[in-house]
Amino acid sequence: MSQQTVLYDKHIEYGGKIVDFAGWDMPVNYGSQIEEHNRVRNDAGMFDVSHMTIIDLTGEGVKAFLQKLLANDVDKLKHSGKALYSCMLNEDGGVIDDLIVYYMNDNWYRVVVNAATRDKDMAWIDQQSTGFDIEINERTDLAMIAVQGPKAREKAIEALPVDVVEAVSELERFYGCDCGEWFVGRTGYTGEDGFEIMLPDTEAPAFWDRLSEVGVKPCGLGARDTLRLEAGMNLYGTDMTENTSPLISGLGWTLAWEPESRDFIGRKAIQKERETGVQQKLVGLVLEGKGVLRGHQKVIVEGIGEGETTSGTFSPTLKQAIAFARVPKETGDSCEVEIRGKRLPAKVIKPVFVRDGKPTWQ
Repeated sequence: MSQQTVLYDKHIEYGGKIVDFAGWDMPVNYGSQIEEHNRVRNDAGMFDVSHMTIIDLTGEGVKAFLQKLLANDVDKLKHSGKALYSCMLNEDGGVIDDLIVYYMNDNWYRVVVNAATRDKDMAWIDQQSTGFDIEINERTDLAMIAVQGPKAREKAIEALPVDVVEAVSELERFYGCDCGEWFVGRTGYTGEDGFEIMLPDTEAPAFWDRLSEVGVKPCGLGARDTLRLEAGMNLYGTDMTENTSPLISGLGWTLAWEPESRDFIGRKAIQKERETGVQQKLVGLVLEGKGVLRGHQKVIVEGIGEGETTSGTFSPTLKQAIAFARVPKETGDSCEVEIRGKRLPAKVIKPVFVRDGKPTWQ
């Protein structure tokens, strides 16, 4: 049986089209995915992301635990609220999940992981915590709403409680702020500015209505996917999996190699892969003609080899088909994609298609 977030009734009230997503009944759109996408690029939209898993890790051993658990190094986090993006790897260097971790104080870090990986993530974290002085607390009492877009912060501030506004009005990018029962992070998954707001689930429906009243439109999972792909943000399960390393998933920048004494899970396998030399890379593709790019389409690089698309969509901003693809490392600036038996030309670019609402490659 599918699960429902505390905002499920609001999705029905606002006309959301409900689909199953990782065992959750979630809105894919509220009428027009493209309109919702453009709303976030040009104004402000809100997403129910309460299906994601919020975990508080506390105790004297929490920093040492996270330095083992995560490929990125939480020792980089020196100021309360600072966020860090990281992969959580298995012993073979494959990606169990990608996540954001907030440093709150020396004995408290907040971690947000994906909905589809909740069960295996919790089991892995619990398994690896043996021998560390920590407590693991899944915050099932909290809902989460993402407000994204160039006008997201100013509109969200109109709807937030007064005491929360005072705390977050000067919040820097990639920081979070503990506001008592509420927590606000200046983070997101769209390539736009905005907030991800964690709040008591009992207060979430009323806050959803307040956001709507100040002009923040509800958006579904469909727009969230096209926005993140345009922004060059990986999706777990397609662009990275337990069978792919960060080095071939465009996430080498998330690996903290220093200090050498930090033996994070998967380090030995990743180090060996790096020393041997990676044979693939993740790139962006822009289809030069008409067609639809989707995951698992063959990519042909003449004279070099073949690869495969990992994510693909029609870009509402560019009005062209775009994709991520894992291809041979020698791939240059062009390739072909096999679509329905035809080989169509595509441009190869760095895997960020849109920044500040504009193309990055033209």
